[in-house]
Amino acid sequence: MSATDDRAGFEALAQSGPEDAEAARDLAARLKARNGPQQLKALAALWLHVAVAQPEDLAAIYDAAAEGWLGEPVGGPPVRAVAGLRPAAIPAAFWTALWSLIAETNGLGAAGVTARTAALSGLIAPDVIRRRAKAAGAWPGLAAAARSGLPRPFSAPALARCPPGSLGAAFWAQHPDLEVGRHADLPAPLDYVAARIAQTRGLWALTAGYEATTLHEVALYAFQLGQFGHHYAAKYLGMVLTRLAFEQPAGGPLMLQTILTAWTHGRRTPPLIGTRWETLWDKPVDAVRKTLGVTPYASPYPADLFEQAAA
Repeated sequence: MSATDDRAGFEALAQSGPEDAEAARDLAARLKARNGPQQLKALAALWLHVAVAQPEDLAAIYDAAAEGWLGEPVGGPPVRAVAGLRPAAIPAAFWTALWSLIAETNGLGAAGVTARTAALSGLIAPDVIRRRAKAAGAWPGLAAAARSGLPRPFSAPALARCPPGSLGAAFWAQHPDLEVGRHADLPAPLDYVAARIAQTRGLWALTAGYEATTLHEVALYAFQLGQFGHHYAAKYLGMVLTRLAFEQPAGGPLMLQTILTAWTHGRRTPPLIGTRWETLWDKPVDAVRKTLGVTPYASPYPADLFEQAAA
């Protein structure tokens, strides 16, 4: 099979999607038993399908893949899906940009990958944004959190006064940007989601036990996806798995184990999207976890695995 035919088949599967969620479960189970490049490509195509063509099926596809890979049901709260919707068309411009991004990933750096992945949003069918916004309301806790309105900036003086060992002190040590971005180009509740996760992602990492490393950066996106179906995280993880499938398929098992354990962690953790972090600044991180019902991420690999390899 030529490279052109291989990509064409991949694009077709990403457009059509699976017959049902069980197909994703069976595919992941076969991958776990015997890693194969074509099976990895097929799973990556399904992840792109729910990222850019049929967001309503995201929870079902990822839950099924996690069950097939990990060997047990995820057991997260139900996410209602609207049945009977046809996949939106994935424009040719999206594929051109995606293949270019995958080819350039090694030289872009983390900031470049983030910017280029975000730019893919402008290349999907316009109707997908509306469908994402409607699907977002089905995720536990999100609709109620969004009704509070766009978040206000955190108080720098309040954070600076936090005692050593507290959540606020640890967050302040990250030197966060306390400005809250506005996303007028996104419909509700996606405008709230984009502003709130940019504001609180460091707090999620501290509380849920994700470290500032390359591997845990990917894992944290999977945790966010499991928490509220984060639209950017869906594109990012679809791109990551696609790149591995076409460029480094031997890395598939490591990345799937990381992503799907973090997805499951997100699905089993009580929703954090509406947390009033300002009431928790002075508490130690362990006490915050107890208050919120959060168990730290049990990383299947050393968090700094890639940094160790580079050294």
